[in-house]
Amino acid sequence: MADGGDKNMTDLNLGHHISRQFNEELEDVRNKVLQMGGIVEEQLEKAVGCLVRGDTELAREVVSSDYRVNMIEVDIDEECTRIVARRQPAASDLRLVMAVIKTITDLERIGDEAKRIARMAQDELAGTMTEDVRQEIEHMGELVREMLRTILDAFARIDVETAVQVVEADVKVDTKYVSITRQLVTYMAQDPKMIPEILNILWAARALERIGDRCENIAEYIFYLVKGRDLRHLSKEDELAEMSAAAKQGKESN
Repeated sequence: MADGGDKNMTDLNLGHHISRQFNEELEDVRNKVLQMGGIVEEQLEKAVGCLVRGDTELAREVVSSDYRVNMIEVDIDEECTRIVARRQPAASDLRLVMAVIKTITDLERIGDEAKRIARMAQDELAGTMTEDVRQEIEHMGELVREMLRTILDAFARIDVETAVQVVEADVKVDTKYVSITRQLVTYMAQDPKMIPEILNILWAARALERIGDRCENIAEYIFYLVKGRDLRHLSKEDELAEMSAAAKQGKESN
């Protein structure tokens, strides 16, 4: 992972400044983002696990440890502020700082969604987590965790091609969310007394879907860092077309 990251840092003229200290500051910020991402990834894995297994003790652990993510976000944010004030970065350096600030915001919100899932797991589901629902939630959780792992790898290597994979994967997550929603709505219609418990599972599925969206946001920040173009508010099809073209162009130039 480190070798790929160095290559792309060089392509963007990052990590090559007259000031060695500036190089170290930028690299330190990137490393802290990846550290934060690792903690969030662990939170998500535990949150999905406690939901599908009904592990309330693990759920309490997820909820109580959310402060770690918040502390790292504040630390990175303050360091980025110092870099802007002291170094007055321009071009790709400024885009890196902006991408970092946006990325940690989405990572913090992914942590919040993981905490929300854990809180749903703490509530009494009263037998509503049937085997078929459990399998669907577990599968959706696996898709989202893979998205998070992949986008952190893409960020580490500043790799648009890998970021494209995350945008494509979000389509699968959205499809799975629609499927689970329909299934749960059917169950609520069949047994209205179970609506409160079923809603907890539905909110957890919604949280997973939102995590997928956050991962897609980070993919857009990586594209912005590399190409300097903002893909927000484009349709999914146009976004994928832009990113795929950039990834292809990058491969051909190498």
